[in-house]
Amino acid sequence: MLKNISLIIIVLILVTSCKNTNSKQDLAINNTQDPKLKSSIQRGKTVYSDFCVSCHMPNGKGVPKAFPPLAKSDFLKNNQEKSIHAIKYGLTGKITVNGITYNSAMVPLGLSDSEIADVMNYINNAWGNNISNIITTEKVSKIQR
Repeated sequence: MLKNISLIIIVLILVTSCKNTNSKQDLAINNTQDPKLKSSIQRGKTVYSDFCVSCHMPNGKGVPKAFPPLAKSDFLKNNQEKSIHAIKYGLTGKITVNGITYNSAMVPLGLSDSEIADVMNYINNAWGNNISNIITTEKVSKIQR
């Protein structure tokens, strides 16, 4: 219990001390992108700020040895369906991200399929990620336990 409280305190300190990363340079949005994707990315940024930022940080770099990075994440790039599944249903057990093993738990966030699609599109196009596939609500709805 004390360990969990300490981890929460550390995360809160990190969240409040992290530099705000709201600049457009953090997003791979360009004028040639599909307008639907641009809108999804913007909605996803809000979802990320509301649900994901406390563990994965405003800069997407996560918390070392606790919560994996999403920024320039090889796991995210190579495991899109598993990433969607983690947001939709949670994730427990070991995963390796950028050569580092993480073994913490992610609880299901209770997001709708459209919110999951939006946050995936945001994450796929933020912090140096440039994952070109568009995640749709239909694709998210097909991901089952």
